[in-house]
Amino acid sequence: MARDLDCIFCKIVAGEISTPLLGSNELAIAFRDIAPRKPVHILVVPREHHANVVELAESSPEELHAVVSLANQMAKQFSGGSFRLTFNTGAEAGQTVFHAHAHITSETAKA
Repeated sequence: MARDLDCIFCKIVAGEISTPLLGSNELAIAFRDIAPRKPVHILVVPREHHANVVELAESSPEELHAVVSLANQMAKQFSGGSFRLTFNTGAEAGQTVFHAHAHITSETAKA
């Protein structure tokens, strides 16, 4: 499995940093953002290291599919039905952790 030893998300995937998982599948995991910007703010991360979503899509479309599929499951479970799915690519776009990841955000949490 591709991994960057300095990457915080790789460390979470490996279990070296503990965080409660909200969901997972064979190729991705989901957990709450440490600094949420909306009432619902969940990250979905591929298990293998890819610097951004473009690299993920080009090298492993099945992993991208797994990330989006898990994001859909998490949105259904935790949002009120409307949500945003965002991938930041590059520092100027707001990417701060250079391991591909999707942000699920919503103003409304599921009751």
